[in-house]
Amino acid sequence: MKQPNIRQIVLASSSPRRKELLALAGLSFTVDPGDYSENMELPLPPHALAKFHSVEKARSVAGRYKNALIISADTFIVYKDSLLGKPHTKKEAARMLHMLNGKTHSVITGFTVMDTANGNKITRSVETYVTFRKLTTGELEAYINTGEPLDKAGAYAIQGLGSLIVKKIDGDYFNVIGLPLSSLAAALKRFGVRVL
Repeated sequence: MKQPNIRQIVLASSSPRRKELLALAGLSFTVDPGDYSENMELPLPPHALAKFHSVEKARSVAGRYKNALIISADTFIVYKDSLLGKPHTKKEAARMLHMLNGKTHSVITGFTVMDTANGNKITRSVETYVTFRKLTTGELEAYINTGEPLDKAGAYAIQGLGSLIVKKIDGDYFNVIGLPLSSLAAALKRFGVRVL
């Protein structure tokens, strides 16, 4: 039988999807989103940018905990030379979805596990390729009008109605939702936390 983890685990994210995924892994944790705001304009390659954001998110809450493991993550979409974060208006969502329509794009998540007791950390990035089926303008508008694309990286939620527009996926499905569970479990094991 799995031993309970003694270390306090803190999820440095306000994302309900990440909260659900961490619970799915059977971990007990608290949520403290911190106050770090991502800057998508930083002159870093996509993988480096995702990792940088995840480290800064962890740092933004680490000072509040003496002996805890902080888990943080940052997810965005890469298509050609464009980095796509979360749209805040229907117009932004429509621009992103038209750009990705019928095409393949990358979903990159950078995540960090930080030990506040000694400052040690593991930071990784995971990439998944997602292909949209070719949608009509009416289908795109119908999806946008559901409201689901707002505040989702790349303007879709693969675990929701967005599953209807995805033709295929190559890589970690959970990474597309926002937390690559298999890679995270491997990192947590290095800190003595076993999920299996």
